[in-house]
Amino acid sequence: MTAASPTNVTLSLLARIEAKPGKEAEVEALLRSAVGLAVEEPRTVHWFALRIGPSTFGIFDTFADEVGRKEHLAGRIAAALMAKAPELLATPPVIEHVDIIAAKG
Repeated sequence: MTAASPTNVTLSLLARIEAKPGKEAEVEALLRSAVGLAVEEPRTVHWFALRIGPSTFGIFDTFADEVGRKEHLAGRIAAALMAKAPELLATPPVIEHVDIIAAKG
């Protein structure tokens, strides 16, 4: 598989994650630790963990094709997040399929 360029990275996922009160540091630590898993996913072109607010976090990742997006959703990061969700999250993650219409890279 060749490296994807910004012109052929057209698919992404945007996940919004809300930590339970007092669990913010644990959610942040979980997201920080997940970057190693993202590196192991050859079809995940970009992967970002975000802090949006005091208890709100996000994940934004990009893919060149639908296969990569589906593999990511079925992968180890999603499994780790869902395994910890009852303990750490106030609500289930909101995951949106997003199309990239323009990029600089």
